[in-house]
Amino acid sequence: MRKDIKASCLKRLQRIEGQVRGLARMVEDDRYCIDIVTQIAAVRAALRRAEEEILRDHVAHCVEGAIAAGNKADQRRKIAELMDVVGRAER
Repeated sequence: MRKDIKASCLKRLQRIEGQVRGLARMVEDDRYCIDIVTQIAAVRAALRRAEEEILRDHVAHCVEGAIAAGNKADQRRKIAELMDVVGRAER
C-alpha cells in the first residue's frame, strides 16, 4: 500500500473507531433508536469509503504491477482475488 493511501486509510479508520465508540455510548445512554440507526448508517458509509480507497490502491499498485511484470499466472490470481472481493462486497 502506498504511504499516502496508508496514512489516509489509518486516519479514516481512526475516525470510524471513534464513531463506533460513540455508538456504544449512545446505546449505553439509551438514546433514541432512530438516532442510533442513523449513526450506524454513517459508520457503514465511512467503511465503504475506506474499502473503496483500499481497493483503488490495490488495483493501481498490485494488479497494475502484476500486469506490468507480465506474469500471466500472477495476473489471473490478482484479477480473481479482486473479483472475489467485489462479489462479496455486493452481498
